[in-house]
Amino acid sequence: MNTPTIHPVVLCGGSGTRLWPLSRKTLPKQFAPLIGDKSLLQLTLERLGSLNRNITCIASEDHRFLVREAVDKAGATGRQILEPVARNTAAAMAAAALLAGNEDLLLFAPADHHIPDTDLFAQTIRSGVEAALAGQIVTFGVAPTFASTAYGYIEVGAVSADGHSRAVVRFVEKPTAAVAESLILHGGYCWNAGIFLAKASVFIAALRTHAPDILQACEGATAALSSDGSFDRLDREAFEACRSDSIDYAVLEKHQGISVVRFNGNWSDVGSWNAVAALHPADETGNRLSGRASTLRSKNTFIHAPYRPVVALGTDNLIIVDTPDAVLVASADCAQQVGDVVRMLTLGGQVEATEHRRVVRPWGAYDRLDFGERFQVKRLTVNPGGKLSLQMHHHRAEHWIVVKGTAKATRDGQVTLVRENESIYLPLGAIHRLENPGKTMLEVIEVQTGGYLGEDDIVRFDDTYDRCPGIKTRGDAEPVPLPSIADAGAAGVEAKQPAMTARPVAIT
Repeated sequence: MNTPTIHPVVLCGGSGTRLWPLSRKTLPKQFAPLIGDKSLLQLTLERLGSLNRNITCIASEDHRFLVREAVDKAGATGRQILEPVARNTAAAMAAAALLAGNEDLLLFAPADHHIPDTDLFAQTIRSGVEAALAGQIVTFGVAPTFASTAYGYIEVGAVSADGHSRAVVRFVEKPTAAVAESLILHGGYCWNAGIFLAKASVFIAALRTHAPDILQACEGATAALSSDGSFDRLDREAFEACRSDSIDYAVLEKHQGISVVRFNGNWSDVGSWNAVAALHPADETGNRLSGRASTLRSKNTFIHAPYRPVVALGTDNLIIVDTPDAVLVASADCAQQVGDVVRMLTLGGQVEATEHRRVVRPWGAYDRLDFGERFQVKRLTVNPGGKLSLQMHHHRAEHWIVVKGTAKATRDGQVTLVRENESIYLPLGAIHRLENPGKTMLEVIEVQTGGYLGEDDIVRFDDTYDRCPGIKTRGDAEPVPLPSIADAGAAGVEAKQPAMTARPVAIT
């Protein structure tokens, strides 16, 4: 008998505010380098690759290049489905199921879990295949190690006929401390890991029974699917009309045909800085250190310091997280309340609440080094073979200084090789492009000067990554048509721009 093929689907949504300042709206925790130099998404893709390297990812439009980067690093293949707006797990899973074959065996897995034992994970998933082929929705529970109030629970029933799975009696939402203690003492419960295995047809039928409105909206969104390079975009109007609900509330708590397979390995949803700290070994006084961290006369202190030396002196029960533009110092007892910090900073207009200095683009990345009135400085890193779009700006000029590698610079049709310690000036209105023709990383310091440095002052005429040539974009807004290349290429073209209300972020 041939072994059935499992088709992994990774759910890449979520804002991850509980891990601020490392995790932010523009770089949620699943994309941040959290375990060594790897993100949780990359680790998830590598783990699922032991089952099938062809993996579907469903993610926000805003994070599409982060997903592609993780897929490439993990050596995975497969489609990337983009959601125009966030609508929670029920809609995301419905869309993925509708785009699969009816008899495909789908394994839905969150992108932000840490499961170090890949072999045991794969073995556990395979033990649920027989129940899934028989028409069950199989969920995977984790053997609890303490009375957690941060996780939901599954009450486990009798052993099923397949000998591997058990019937699900009921789901229990995140309990109080007293209820969690009673569940652990009872012994018939496990943590809900949020991982599911089922045939696409079974999952669609369950949605049709328990959440027909969600299924109908997703049918419309997938029927009008559009492709953009390696991305598949769900129809915005249809998907926006879908209500937002979790798969637990929308389907699982109402459905009868659910089995559970227990996973007995280490598992964490990395939902707080305490959970991150637990991934690091403790010294004899309970300190847990990452990166360039040190302690002196301290105990029970966790320090995340990937960039520079961070020293804790005489501390106890603290969490210290250092990033290039923000630092968190918190009592370990308050780790679950970091989301309140993000809300406070957001209300205060602090862009660091949601944005990182470093922004990933399909050609590489840029880091905002400095800014002020009428200027901004960025460090560009362009991948071998990478190229920025052919573009122009109405309101800013740019200087490119090459600090590593050789750049191929196009300016108004003239192509120039710019080597290390050389520079090129791009006047306002010049049509230009930056490329890396070499086999090593290209590093460029870009100095922007002008009266307006906002992200919507860009006109693209040609783009390797299918990012809408011939238009400019305004953040998350719809594209706005611009003049033709001949009209836009004339130096000194001016247009009224809105007043800046936040830190400028130039997107190239």
